[in-house]
Amino acid sequence: MLWHLMLKPNILKNHTVRRQMTPEEILKVEHDIVLTLKNIYDPEIPVNIYDLGLIYEIDFDPEGVANIRMTLTAPNCPMADLLIDDINTQVKKIEGVKSVNIILTFEPPWDRSMMSEEALLELNLL
Repeated sequence: MLWHLMLKPNILKNHTVRRQMTPEEILKVEHDIVLTLKNIYDPEIPVNIYDLGLIYEIDFDPEGVANIRMTLTAPNCPMADLLIDDINTQVKKIEGVKSVNIILTFEPPWDRSMMSEEALLELNLL
């Protein structure tokens, strides 16, 4: 019996209790993801990927997974790997993000109408 009591504190010391994130904390992480994406630029266009309209959806789950559904300006974009690696690296730096899942899609295909007004102004298209 004494042996059991001596081991119990060590077992409890190594056990970590997971705390659920509040909806507000989840929204903050999603907001931080948007801010991070606004600092990542398409290597061929001087506009960030968020304002360029490449990000279709951001979903952060309480387990720490950032799901980002996005597209590219063209399916054969030569900078795709570099861009995806940059997104992965930068978003993983956000507190609370444990992993990043990038879902690349071409439906709907990207076109100029997906750009924000800021991006259109930046590229002198307005």
